[in-house]
Amino acid sequence: MTEKLTICFQHHDFVVIDKPVGVSVHKDEEAVGLTEKLAEQLQVEQVWLVHRLDKVTSGLLIFTLNKQAAVNFYHLFEPHKIEKTYWALSNQKPKKKQGKIISDMQKSRNGAWKLCHSKQNPAVTQFNSHSVEPNLRHFILQPKTGKTHQLRVAMKSLGSPILGDQLYTGSEADRVYLHAYQLKFEYQGESFCIQSPPTSGQFWAKICNAESVKNI
Repeated sequence: MTEKLTICFQHHDFVVIDKPVGVSVHKDEEAVGLTEKLAEQLQVEQVWLVHRLDKVTSGLLIFTLNKQAAVNFYHLFEPHKIEKTYWALSNQKPKKKQGKIISDMQKSRNGAWKLCHSKQNPAVTQFNSHSVEPNLRHFILQPKTGKTHQLRVAMKSLGSPILGDQLYTGSEADRVYLHAYQLKFEYQGESFCIQSPPTSGQFWAKICNAESVKNI
């Protein structure tokens, strides 16, 4: 993680970056963690991480520049007032092309999760999809809850595990094809819609200029 992080949007209270695939939001074994690297790049003493993305997921990630802003964003994320849109690719045909997946989740093996039949505290995912070419389908995913591995589990349950996501039986690829594409929210009376298309991964090029995604 020697290259500079891509800043997609900057506000006096927060910044939004495009997190690279393969970079953990936690420090892990890195000498310098993501929050420290961003603070150093912005030449500020500290930044606050207010939500998370899996290490294998790229895309939009919000950091606040002061503690009060972190509290403000907590009060947006907790009641799900921030609308997230993800892009995913799969080379396997889904059981249905669009709809909503509503189900509880529980831990499975090897750090994976699985859906249950119960709906006491369910993960909720809205989705639609279209064919890009034979054996390649583009999914637009909108999680209405924030469960661990929610989208990856949802895609597997559709019979279309994410391309490259071998933990969830996805086909081998140069990366896991899941990207946090858009964030929509209101902050202190102002509306924001921040977008960042994926840049790493050979299969994204097939959809990024497609007519079908221009008005998402």
